[in-house]
Amino acid sequence: MPDKIKIEVMPDGLIKVSTDQISLPAHMNAEAFLRSVARLAGGTTTRKAKHGHSHTHSHEHGHEHLVHCIRNS
Repeated sequence: MPDKIKIEVMPDGLIKVSTDQISLPAHMNAEAFLRSVARLAGGTTTRKAKHGHSHTHSHEHGHEHLVHCIRNS
């Protein structure tokens, strides 16, 4: 399974980052990347589970399907 991160910049400036499953070896890099994007963009960040799954942060990440939204305010 290839690791994929989809990044969309919406017309209102919202940066929408969507992921499906991210492998454990790539997970820490993906988290660091998202933290860096959020820090550089400023504003608020929200994390929402896709498909109605709830997100609980643990060390088993293969099941996550997330949408990260970063709004520069």
